[in-house]
Amino acid sequence: MKNQEIANIFYEIGDFLEMEGVQFKPYAYKKAAITLDALEEDVGEIYKQGGKKVLEKIPGIGESMAEKIEEYLKTGKIRYYEDLKKKTPINIEELTAVEGLGPKRVKVLYQEIGIRNLKDLERAAREHKISPLFGFDVKTEKNILEGIKFLKRSKGKFLLGDILPIAEEIEKKLKSLKEVNQVSVCGSVRRKKETIGDVDFLVISKKPEKVMDFFVSLPGVIKIWGKGSTKASVRMREGFDTDIRVVPKKSYGSALQYFTGSKEHNIKLRKIAIEKNLKLSEYGLFKGRKMIAGNNEEEIYKSLGMKWIEPELREDRGEIEADIKGQLPKIVDYDDIEGDLHCHSNWDGGANSIEEIAEVAIKMGYQYLGISDHTKFLRIEHGLNENQLAEQRKEIDKINKQLAIGNKQLKVLQGCEANILNDGSIDIKDEALKKLDFVIAGIHSNFKMEKEKMTERIIQAMKNPSVDIIAHPTGRILKRRDEYECDFNKILRTAKETGTVLEINSFPERLDLNDQNIRKAKEVGVKMVINTDSHHKDQLRLIEFGIAQARRGWAEKDDIINTQPLEKLLKIFKK
Repeated sequence: MKNQEIANIFYEIGDFLEMEGVQFKPYAYKKAAITLDALEEDVGEIYKQGGKKVLEKIPGIGESMAEKIEEYLKTGKIRYYEDLKKKTPINIEELTAVEGLGPKRVKVLYQEIGIRNLKDLERAAREHKISPLFGFDVKTEKNILEGIKFLKRSKGKFLLGDILPIAEEIEKKLKSLKEVNQVSVCGSVRRKKETIGDVDFLVISKKPEKVMDFFVSLPGVIKIWGKGSTKASVRMREGFDTDIRVVPKKSYGSALQYFTGSKEHNIKLRKIAIEKNLKLSEYGLFKGRKMIAGNNEEEIYKSLGMKWIEPELREDRGEIEADIKGQLPKIVDYDDIEGDLHCHSNWDGGANSIEEIAEVAIKMGYQYLGISDHTKFLRIEHGLNENQLAEQRKEIDKINKQLAIGNKQLKVLQGCEANILNDGSIDIKDEALKKLDFVIAGIHSNFKMEKEKMTERIIQAMKNPSVDIIAHPTGRILKRRDEYECDFNKILRTAKETGTVLEINSFPERLDLNDQNIRKAKEVGVKMVINTDSHHKDQLRLIEFGIAQARRGWAEKDDIINTQPLEKLLKIFKK
């Protein structure tokens, strides 16, 4: 699929135009990029169906952008983008990845001291060449160095949300081979870790040479690291490595267990095997020379006196001990979710109307859909004021009447994603908040507050009787910025006292709460909600990443409020 490649180019075009002070166009390109990123259908296939005219029917894609997509599909390049890069020869993706550096600041750094890339930026910051510039200071310089340090820690890791679709596409292609009897994705992708180093595939085949030839010639392979009769390793265009291994059917289960990991989980299992005078390896479970298990994972665990453990739990965080005692949780399932409460519509700059989002929710079998557009503090996101929220309510009421007439089993709820200001107050008047079905509140500014002040800021918001949910509670953005400093245990205690729900944000760049904080919340009885924070109708499918995160945090169905039917859900909210 070319969707992500073109989306990345459109994001950068938006940044270049914003850097030049162009009005409106940057936003249009970034909105189009969000649309392309979210599209389930391959934009190349859409183009084949009807050319440029069909592309123009994609929301947010006009004639000019359709021409650029067509150009990329035909030539692999977009001349307009290449010209922008020549005009300002900087690595804008690399530089804007540093927290606090937007396109306009990047332009100043390039024009004033010639910074073109991350290496230049780090050198300039260390030599204190940035702080004297207008609009910068010593604190900014320090934050830039901290941001670069964070990026270096994240280097070589890829977001699960970026990797999983590619892995699934490769898996699908391998399954289509007549020589392949069975195939599985292993490693951290199967465990649904939030960031991924590489991707592993396991295959059963009687003709492994054919599989190897097919694998190393896959579209997107840019380098072959190695190719043998049953193993191969390649580098993909996106920058990550992919390995494949063919194993006999009798060892498939033990190999799947071994290559799924984690390493720590496997070490613990091998110790248990040794205690039982057995030997566990990727080839099988052996008693002396006799193989007693290996065909499937279930028989491996059973032979060790255990039940099968869900891949998301295999991190050696007590799951083996819980299994032996018969105390493993029945973690939330991928089809347990009854609705999504954090969806942005075109009222605040999202790509789709409420009706369009509702159509997708109906197809997903949801009972309810929460529209939670930004509020007025976030002007850049076209945040709604009190009057606009009242007008939006009228539209939602009208849509619900139409759904009822059409006998659709969906109720659209009106919420908002309000802003928690520095003192913990909310940027919308209480009278307006009380008229909503629920209120989500989140921090969208001043992330560098001292730990005590940030903690108190969030606590004050949770004490507001109108605030039901805290969005992306720790503020992290994967590969971009760390969590803000706060006392999470204090936040949990207040959430429990006030009945405030904490969000598990499914957006692949957030996945906030993380798995360990989810487990802490579960242990103290704080309820959670899995939301997508979608800005495009196709992003509702991102819910699977939030569910995976909840599963990794041992969350059960009753821990998650949007596994409940509508009537029960509404009773959970404070009002």
